[in-house]
Amino acid sequence: MKTAVVILNWNTKEFLEKFLPGVLESAGKDAEVIVADSGSTDGSMEMMKEKFPEVRRIELGENLGFTGGYNKALSELDGFEYFILLNSDIEVPKRWLEPLVEWMEANPDCGACAPKLLSWYKRDHFEYAGAAGGMIDRLGYPFCRGRVMKMVELDYGQYNDPKDVFWASGACLMVRSKLFRELGGLDARFFAHMEEIDFCWRLQLLGYRICIVPGSEVYHLGGGTLPANSPQKILLNFRNNLLMLENNLAKTYGLRNGDAGKACRAARMTIAKRMILDGMSALVYVLSGKISWFRAVIQAHREYRRSRIKTTPEEVGRYLQEWFGKARVNGMYDGHIVFQALIKGNKVFENLHRL
Repeated sequence: MKTAVVILNWNTKEFLEKFLPGVLESAGKDAEVIVADSGSTDGSMEMMKEKFPEVRRIELGENLGFTGGYNKALSELDGFEYFILLNSDIEVPKRWLEPLVEWMEANPDCGACAPKLLSWYKRDHFEYAGAAGGMIDRLGYPFCRGRVMKMVELDYGQYNDPKDVFWASGACLMVRSKLFRELGGLDARFFAHMEEIDFCWRLQLLGYRICIVPGSEVYHLGGGTLPANSPQKILLNFRNNLLMLENNLAKTYGLRNGDAGKACRAARMTIAKRMILDGMSALVYVLSGKISWFRAVIQAHREYRRSRIKTTPEEVGRYLQEWFGKARVNGMYDGHIVFQALIKGNKVFENLHRL
């Protein structure tokens, strides 16, 4: 078989019962659907044995997070050209897989691609987690075509052309299996949240494109693991955003100017600015009475300092010797998306339509 559609499950029995039949029906003869379980305690695997005995199961035995779970599960799969990482809370129409495979076949320089991600609740609107593909602003804030901060657009065909983007959502992400292994999979330090952005960034630094294929659409329920107001989610997002910048920003700057030392200094300055802005966000949380969120930001910075792997000018220099003038990072927005969104509100999307 060409494609492995891998659903990582952790205590989402109800989602599997609801959405897995559609995935199986749509997979066709050239794809295998596999469920990897992260030590669920809600009876997920017992239900799988009873209702879906034909589906291959990989029982990991413990919760290794999105990153560790997928890394371990995919390491056990051989013979597939493509992996699709698919959330358990995704509803797929009958013909969602074919356009993705066809795109990858026709575009060998595309390292990963994804469908349009629409809301399961409001099916004519984009969904928060990925919408029509992700971008990142000059301070490292991720956003989407179709979603900025908490504002989500109506889908009226404005993003219906295939597009190179900065990142695609891990809720439904197709990647070449060879590249997944070459990159060492997802960064296990992230555990969950923003790991797909880091992964897509690393793919681009190796000269591959990240693409949205709007001929494929899926519907995402969202919030299946951590609710939006979870302090743990705040911690993961703040910490992982900094880790992602540490991993990739200096090399990206180096592709622009060819100077490893200057690139590292510029990256360090950008990260410092982000940490200051994080501190301002933490202050707002205190003033709003969200003390647990404030503590989460502080802890995120502590964990970032403890777990970061500093990018050195020597490392960037070696990278530039091979990739300067060859690799290009698409989807970086040379503006301040948060400030623009606060000022313009929904009108901020008018700028995105022109990109």
